[in-house]
Amino acid sequence: MNDCIFCRIIKGDIPSAKVYEDELCYAFKDINPQAPAHVLVVPKKHAASVLELGEEDKALLGHIQLVIGKLAKELGVSETGFRVMTNCGSDACQSVKHLHYHLLGGVQMSEKMV
Repeated sequence: MNDCIFCRIIKGDIPSAKVYEDELCYAFKDINPQAPAHVLVVPKKHAASVLELGEEDKALLGHIQLVIGKLAKELGVSETGFRVMTNCGSDACQSVKHLHYHLLGGVQMSEKMV
């Protein structure tokens, strides 16, 4: 999708602070971090949200979860705890219509945080 900011970041058209990349996903630091560790993990396959994925995407979704665990360890938040979330739709305040997971840690979370 040409106008998707995350697709453009993945292609390298827009600079990002990359922390991980493989054939299925791309992870980079959030430009407006809500915690000391705040990384976005994005599938390279464009899908607006989890609602656009199907049975054929089970391996992709499992892979992303494993990458999130790996990144939590690398970021030093796996021992103290971290939060993983995705927003889906306007009521959830999804600002970019490309599925992405927020990995947040390094601070005591509040229930209202993000």
